[in-house]
Amino acid sequence: MTPVLRSSGHLAADRRYDYARGAAAEGDHVAASDLLQQTLEIAPTWAPAWFALGESREELGETAAAAEAFAQALAHDPADSQGARLRLARLGAADQPAQPPQAYVRDLFDQYAARFETHLVKDLAYRAPSVLREAITRAAPARRFAQALDLGCGTGLMAKEMADLCDQIAGVDLAPAMAAKARASGVYAEVEAADLLDFLKGRAPAGADLVVAADVFVYCGALDAIFGAVRRVVKDQAIFAFTLQRGAEGDYRLGEDLRYAHTPAYVARLAASHGFALASCDEVSVRQDRGQPVPGLSVVLLAL
Repeated sequence: MTPVLRSSGHLAADRRYDYARGAAAEGDHVAASDLLQQTLEIAPTWAPAWFALGESREELGETAAAAEAFAQALAHDPADSQGARLRLARLGAADQPAQPPQAYVRDLFDQYAARFETHLVKDLAYRAPSVLREAITRAAPARRFAQALDLGCGTGLMAKEMADLCDQIAGVDLAPAMAAKARASGVYAEVEAADLLDFLKGRAPAGADLVVAADVFVYCGALDAIFGAVRRVVKDQAIFAFTLQRGAEGDYRLGEDLRYAHTPAYVARLAASHGFALASCDEVSVRQDRGQPVPGLSVVLLAL
């Protein structure tokens, strides 16, 4: 998804940037690169132009030059709303970050909110909510939940899937536009626009009996702090259910799609260290990428 455009403050620079994005969209990255260098002559500290230059250079196979442009984008936007750190890691020019930049995830989903459900369900064959519901009901047949928490709730697809099994559902999403959509759905007792760890820290201990996270942890690398925070807020015998992209080695790895993949061994180790039993860990695919199923995991944990 194209990063949010903020004006450079120079009309001529903005115009060249627009021409460059058009050229890139048509696959002409030589022209795009030239136009972006002209843009940066006018507005040398404008991070979106540096980021777009990095993208075009990467498409042209100019790896070192692309890394230089992404590094400049990061230098001029330390909050990293475009995800330059992730691009640098993908190019091997920086270490893999344990978490993506919050500003990047927030801006990504704020601009995605208006077409989120249509794009996910129709274009990406997204089915994480139905997959998780099936796994939860298989692990806890006929169980009803008094207080559920929906982490990274998006527009509310997971809550709609689980509403008939829950008395109350509280949601959280980092992107304010997503949280507003969820709030307007009428499914939630409350919705916060916040980081999910901050949200969990603000909950009373041992209050929830269900925590779900559908297609959320692909935007998190290290999950240790999340597992610990979830265990604090749930009762004994509570269910913690989530989907992941399936990794092949190590604990987690940032993929070419700039999403994190996690291994079953990592999940099992975290579960054991934070007081959860592994009820199920199934190989599934909950979405497609370029028409192909993305290897994933559906996980259900039981709090001990």
